[in-house]
Amino acid sequence: MNDNILYSPWRMKYIIGEKEKNCIFCFDPKNDHEHMVVYRSNSSFVLMNLYPYNNGHIMAVPIKHISTLNELNFEECAELFRTVQLCEKVIKKIYNPEGINVGINIGKAAGAGIDAHLHVHILPRWNGDTNFMTSIGGYRVIPEDFDMSFQKLKKQFDIETL
Repeated sequence: MNDNILYSPWRMKYIIGEKEKNCIFCFDPKNDHEHMVVYRSNSSFVLMNLYPYNNGHIMAVPIKHISTLNELNFEECAELFRTVQLCEKVIKKIYNPEGINVGINIGKAAGAGIDAHLHVHILPRWNGDTNFMTSIGGYRVIPEDFDMSFQKLKKQFDIETL
């Protein structure tokens, strides 16, 4: 097996499933709970990834519907990355990971599943978090219930400041 391949078959449900006609990141803030939003600022928000690689996999998203970093003005870009910093702080407090991946995929060729609306993935990592269940069985074990994750993340975001 090639060690340079990220194997994530659990995402196939999303990839081949019926897609929303509207942008999944453009919704009324009154529906934040329904969309699992754990934090909102003036120009960005954080929500849980519904197809996570690990417990605590969240995304920071600019409110403005854009597809590249260059479409953000300086203040929006600065706030987005302050939000990413806050995500790092919250994830470290809640999950105590051994590492954190932060990634942006701009364009389908770069791996963006949703290329019309820029978003930043922030996910905790632990040594050995890819195991036989993932690499041989094709299953990802996410031991924490989504609602439990949501409650923990929301609570921590509500008390944190940069």
